[in-house]
Amino acid sequence: MIGSRPPGTSGCLPAPSIRSVGTAVAGWGYSQDALLDHFGISDPKITGLFRASGIRRRFLTLPRPGVDGHPAEEGPGDLRDKHRRVALDMGGRAIRTCLGRAGIGSGEVGFLCCVTTTGLLTPALSALLVRKMELPASVQRLDIVGMGCHAAMNGLSAARSWCVANPGAVAVVLCAEVCSAAYVFDSTMRTAVVNSLFGDGAAAVALVCQPSGAAPGRQDRNGPVPYLLSSASRVITSAVDAMRYDWDDQQGRLSFFLDPQIPYVIGAHVEEVVDDLLAGAGLRRSAVRHWLVHGGGKKVVDAVRVNLRLSRDQLRHTMGVLRDYGNLSSGSVLFSYERLVEEGAARAGDYGVLMAMGPGSAIETALVRWEEA
Repeated sequence: MIGSRPPGTSGCLPAPSIRSVGTAVAGWGYSQDALLDHFGISDPKITGLFRASGIRRRFLTLPRPGVDGHPAEEGPGDLRDKHRRVALDMGGRAIRTCLGRAGIGSGEVGFLCCVTTTGLLTPALSALLVRKMELPASVQRLDIVGMGCHAAMNGLSAARSWCVANPGAVAVVLCAEVCSAAYVFDSTMRTAVVNSLFGDGAAAVALVCQPSGAAPGRQDRNGPVPYLLSSASRVITSAVDAMRYDWDDQQGRLSFFLDPQIPYVIGAHVEEVVDDLLAGAGLRRSAVRHWLVHGGGKKVVDAVRVNLRLSRDQLRHTMGVLRDYGNLSSGSVLFSYERLVEEGAARAGDYGVLMAMGPGSAIETALVRWEEA
């Protein structure tokens, strides 16, 4: 583990440290009842779905009611423009907060990975952010589009490899999800499930693999330094269509589908991927003190908790983010990580597991260990 140097890491520590995290939201904060009123939803099945979600508030960038009291219609072009505008704004604020907490200048960023599923942009979000934030023109970029709620983990895996190959250089992973740019309102239960869960949000993390013998650098909080050690994945091919975008001819836009069996699919496979992750480090689940799980929905979180035999307290940050922001897609797990950092509960020698689930269907995990600064 930390202190040993595996092959391929010559000149740097065997894992990058997570230097800082920053988050941002956009739009307005809505309670579930306020959203039901906003869209004039009165169907008891749909209102029951909203109110049983465990969500108190979400931030969404929605059209304001017109003179007739109804929200203005948004066409595909309007939604694309909203995604570009809001993703750039939220993403820029999340990155600035992240870098500022670690005392990193924008000119020091050597790698930028941008994650989004709620819109397609060309030029990609990373290029637009290079111009907006005046990042170095030489920055290496990667855009991950369409992987969904687990994509933060895929971005972290790519950044981890880049950091190991570039000791001392700064990598930033940004998740920017404008879920309100992917909503369809057609009074069906299919769209109601999606509309009851998601919110707009962005989260960024900075990673550095320090050269051997160098100090870990400024962190955004005092205390032990978290190192990103390894990752493990599981693609559940039998449920590949359980989370997907379909084209809705009537609405003239993409419509996201969530199979109601998702909690049971995730629950049935979560143990094997977590055990694979921990086996690589010679650990048992009892060795993990901190669990940061994507808040995909109350039933999904309960399925993870029951199958891994975790307590509600161990998932307090996951449920707290779901309660206060809804499902933020790829950014959710990083919002939970930020709460752990703010809590200051991690101690040297602690292990943590980051986990997210999404289309594929897939479960992505990463192992973190905190070390003395």
